[in-house]
Amino acid sequence: MTVLLAGCGDLGTEAGLRFAALGHRVVGWRRSPAKLPAAIEGAAADLGSKDLPPVPADTTAVVIAVAADSPTEEAYRAAYVRGVENVLDTLERDQVSPERIIFVSSTAVYGDAGGGWVDEATTAEPGGFSGRVLLEAEGLLQARLSGTRTAGVSLRLGGIYGPGRTRLIDQVKTGSAVIPEDVRYTNRIHRDDAAAAIVHLAGMAAVPGPVYIGVDNEPADLGAVLRFLAAELGFPEPKVGDAGPARGGNKRCSNGLLRSAGFSFTFPTFREGYKDVIAGNGVRHP
Repeated sequence: MTVLLAGCGDLGTEAGLRFAALGHRVVGWRRSPAKLPAAIEGAAADLGSKDLPPVPADTTAVVIAVAADSPTEEAYRAAYVRGVENVLDTLERDQVSPERIIFVSSTAVYGDAGGGWVDEATTAEPGGFSGRVLLEAEGLLQARLSGTRTAGVSLRLGGIYGPGRTRLIDQVKTGSAVIPEDVRYTNRIHRDDAAAAIVHLAGMAAVPGPVYIGVDNEPADLGAVLRFLAAELGFPEPKVGDAGPARGGNKRCSNGLLRSAGFSFTFPTFREGYKDVIAGNGVRHP
């Protein structure tokens, strides 16, 4: 099959390489396509523009994986709402009807649950503009695809970590990490598992559902994660104190639906994932 990656940054590129390894033709839209590996056919594109490149006629799957240019509502709206709209308009323009469109969303659509569990059946109640805009983009996708042969799927990812995504590791190393005074649940997924989930949903035999949560098997207390990293890195345990507002809200996200769809994790918890990141980065003890 031919896969179109509408947005081909770090996550999209990793997914594209996995599609290519399976023998698929992969086309990647990116502002700077020269940065893409040879396995991905790059095309210069800005998803915020309505003037997008031609869509290959035999495209069977489209992955919309974009990132906002800045942490503002206008930047999020330009990237996600207008981005989805422009991709769908371009598919109509070129009369291409893929079997599936995977939209990379976020667990930010759920807001704060006071440490409680959420899943795909939980009503999304975003706590900030990022979740509201993403939820709007998800709704736009489903509305536009209603009554067509194309299945729209929103993959709500937790916090992505992995190669080049080492915020918590850097905080522990610099001594700026703070363990919250109260239990604060966090939900994360290794970049490689996030990419693999995209590939799985695009190619699974059964028609996928409209929403999947993409997080690993263990919603983890932030304090436990920071203590683990300090021990692995050989750095002092971070101090306990005021850690500021929770990033993404305090909730525990369930990945049960994704696993029931046949997906298995290479890094089922933060322990396996961060050990791999630390080894890959060549991090040394102080």
